[in-house]
Amino acid sequence: MSSISKVAGKVEVRLRWDPSPWGSRPCRLDIIAATYTAAAPHGRPVYVVNSENRSPDGTINMSWHSETGQGYGDIEVMVLELDRLAASFGRVVVGVAIHQNGGTRTFSDLSHARALVVEGYKELLSDDFTKVGGSTAATVGEFTKDASGDWEFRPMVRGFDSEPLGFSAEMGSVPQA
Repeated sequence: MSSISKVAGKVEVRLRWDPSPWGSRPCRLDIIAATYTAAAPHGRPVYVVNSENRSPDGTINMSWHSETGQGYGDIEVMVLELDRLAASFGRVVVGVAIHQNGGTRTFSDLSHARALVVEGYKELLSDDFTKVGGSTAATVGEFTKDASGDWEFRPMVRGFDSEPLGFSAEMGSVPQA
């Protein structure tokens, strides 16, 4: 896998994690995508898509969603149809956030968590959140439009210490040195 991959159209972001042990509170994760204009690729998101918010144009959707981690295989899936996004968009950042209901949980507290980004059968990213184990949210990657108007995927696993709402506002920020 190279660090930058050209993508033609439909991409899936898949997430899995093991359910919480019996008797403990359920652990809930969300895939989140934030869209940015070409004119302000690090500004405020135009809109945010997650399990509770859909894209207004139908180009980014959740096809599977889990509240507990129960299920087989990929239990949360977001589909991004980049080729259908309006020409004004130049960047989409995708991440994962852990809901913090009843106490702080980080990625290192989860069992078998993994994010996978694929285009058809081509794997663009597979990550188990080890590098961001102490974080409560993490970006997975970004899709950007190049000078010719083609979309590219760049892996960008970066940890944050925020809940889903705060994370969706800061996930597209410029990394601090």
